Amino acid sequence: MAVIEVHDLRKSFRIPSARRDTVREHALSFFRRRTFRELRVLDGVSFDLAPGETLGIMGRNGCGKSTLLKIIAGIYQPDGGTVVNRAPITPILELGVGWNPELDAVDNVYLVGTVMGMTLAELEDATPGIFEFAGLTEFKSLQLKYFSSGMAARLAYSIAFRAVRQGVLILDEIFAVGDAEFRERCRERYREIHQAGNAILLVSHNPDHISSFCERGILLEQGRLAFHGTGQDVARAYLDLLEQQEVAELAGARTTG
Repeated sequence: MAVIEVHDLRKSFRIPSARRDTVREHALSFFRRRTFRELRVLDGVSFDLAPGETLGIMGRNGCGKSTLLKIIAGIYQPDGGTVVNRAPITPILELGVGWNPELDAVDNVYLVGTVMGMTLAELEDATPGIFEFAGLTEFKSLQLKYFSSGMAARLAYSIAFRAVRQGVLILDEIFAVGDAEFRERCRERYREIHQAGNAILLVSHNPDHISSFCERGILLEQGRLAFHGTGQDVARAYLDLLEQQEVAELAGARTTG
């Protein structure tokens, strides 16, 4: 039985039809009815995830990948369709939410780790390994506001990897953070999690990652499921889609030129 089943998922957002950039425009807006347009982000997406399986999700920017993950993680509610979860989910999405820049790194580990569901005893035991994994042991007493964005991202991923519970792991561009050494540590930790029997949803723009790590994959385009197949087939379909986009853009440039 699948650990996640997604049936006919639909999601839209209301977008203001006109921008208001100046003080005059904002003042006049009091006397005008504001209009919105509907942006359909997901349109009838269905798939499932088997126990212990890694499913890759690919698509161009704006195709609905992040919205899909947030619905599965329970952050967004869909407008239609259903998501059936049969296992605990650990989402590694917008990392660093809940940081307090005035606290030092250790206090932030406790703060964010607690939000991710770790107990104080677990955090006390895991904190040295979290900093070692991130390569930030010497900076653990430094206030977070002095961390670079890369350092903060490495620390966030390190906490999240320690917070993983047996079940389903959702990863969004996990192999794009940090230097080559840190990315390799993330790959190794990913392999450990996979070998432990966790099911994984992996979003990436890198075809090699989807081909290498995913048994199956899906390709989203304009909020719809455009293709599904093996990880290798989905990676090729994504590259074909990018090539088609490039050809269309070149043809458009010649026409306007």
